Amino acid sequence: MLNVTLRQLRYFDALARHGHFGRAAEACSISQPALSMQIKELEEALGGLLLERSARQVALTRFGEELAQRVRDILRSVDELGDFARASQDRFAGRLRIGMIPTIAPYLLPKITKNLTRMHPELDIRVRETMTPRLIQELVEGRLDTAIVALPVSEPSLTEVALFDEKFLLVRPGSDEGTPVPSREMMREMRLLLLEEGHCFRDQALSFCNMQSAPPREMLDANSLSTLVQMVSAGIGVTLIPEMAVPVETRSASVSLARFRDPQPSRTIGMVWRKTSPLARQLLQISEVVCLSAGKVRARQSVRSQRA
Repeated sequence: MLNVTLRQLRYFDALARHGHFGRAAEACSISQPALSMQIKELEEALGGLLLERSARQVALTRFGEELAQRVRDILRSVDELGDFARASQDRFAGRLRIGMIPTIAPYLLPKITKNLTRMHPELDIRVRETMTPRLIQELVEGRLDTAIVALPVSEPSLTEVALFDEKFLLVRPGSDEGTPVPSREMMREMRLLLLEEGHCFRDQALSFCNMQSAPPREMLDANSLSTLVQMVSAGIGVTLIPEMAVPVETRSASVSLARFRDPQPSRTIGMVWRKTSPLARQLLQISEVVCLSAGKVRARQSVRSQRA
């Protein structure tokens, strides 16, 4: 009989993801020698080498690569067993792993956490903030229960539930207060400050201005909306920010805000989770809490998305 433990599989999964014993051990909250010993025992139990070891990093063997995908499927199924047990209970309790993109998390997270804790005090809420592609990957692999992102994500294995639409505002230096609002055609001639590559908000801003890519310039893109607004305050250029970010990001900056003429640039905020998740009913309830926290009414299309 094969003597393999779930602990060994989780350690191997961490090592496969990080490609480094030290980082994998840190992620698993164990010592590096203990992790190494567990991986060696797993190799002995399976009768094959899983890793090619070097001083700086580790690489999976062909056997290890094939096993890594099977291990992810096993661990996801095990986690869903726990979700199934939780879903059968009347109360919503235990671990809830929520992902959020950086242009949402700082503005909605405090309110969402406060409301969820008040309504479901037995929940253990764990938040992951990163860009959409990483969130989707971790969601598909079972390392997150749900994510709050800008839709669509177009991943066949996920349910998408639209929550509300949000407008983008133009942020200009304070000296521009009261001047005419530029059209999207005029925006192409202005120094538009953007988030760095990988942020979906960057792509949305470029799309509104009918730009395939950022106009060449000598400055670097920013990695946060806060930096963008401060750059505008310093007179370096103009930028767009989502409406939910305005109270936080503009309170200490010398900038002016303006709305575009219709059709205004906007994005649809929604929640996504695996179609196989036993927590679908509870996650739909949480989506209502997200709308409440944002002070929004659920978008009608979310109901159709859920029924589809």
